[in-house]
Amino acid sequence: MTADQEKKQAALEAVKFIKDNMVVGLGTGSTAKHMIEAVGDLVKNGMNLTCVPSSDATEKLARELGITIVELHEVDTIDVTIDGADEFDDNFQLIKGGGGALLREKILAWNTAYNIIIADSSKDVQKLGAFKLPVEVIPFATKQIFNYLQAEGLKPVQRMKEELPYRTDENNNILDIDISGVNDLQSLEIKLLKVPGIVETGLFLNTTSLIIVGKEGGPVVKHRN
Repeated sequence: MTADQEKKQAALEAVKFIKDNMVVGLGTGSTAKHMIEAVGDLVKNGMNLTCVPSSDATEKLARELGITIVELHEVDTIDVTIDGADEFDDNFQLIKGGGGALLREKILAWNTAYNIIIADSSKDVQKLGAFKLPVEVIPFATKQIFNYLQAEGLKPVQRMKEELPYRTDENNNILDIDISGVNDLQSLEIKLLKVPGIVETGLFLNTTSLIIVGKEGGPVVKHRN
């Protein structure tokens, strides 16, 4: 199977957890796109769903598919959120944010009763860090934060779009850092979030309830211990 086929397989398995009248969080990215299309099919077939998107791109696609979209403040809680990941390990720790939506994705995850991650098999790793960790920072402080991260040995690279700094939906910058040599991710998360101007990181360490991985022989469903 190709990676895209694995993504679609995982997405189709995940939407089986969606029931009528649920509030559903919609993730962002190439894997989540398959899930959003599958949610669109559920709605087309008569299921009543209210959905909260994690990005402008997700909202646009969902509306095109006839999915009812609301803002987060319009609901009390989200029943289930389905999203992708750039990496995950056996401890259900994730790196997310390759698509730039880490801040809203983490806000959705925090406000969700049951978080499902869908991924192709290449995202399953022994140790996080081959994929660079996105750190969302406000433009005002980007240079100083860059220098700080560099001094910490984290090899920051400012994410660009064409020849300009990449901007998130919240109009912030992203610095991608190298955490391949870091063993204590909890401590790193705490340290980074204490830096004024760092808004959020792409470390999702304690939010995930279930991971579904597309595989040749059928989807593998991993439950959190």
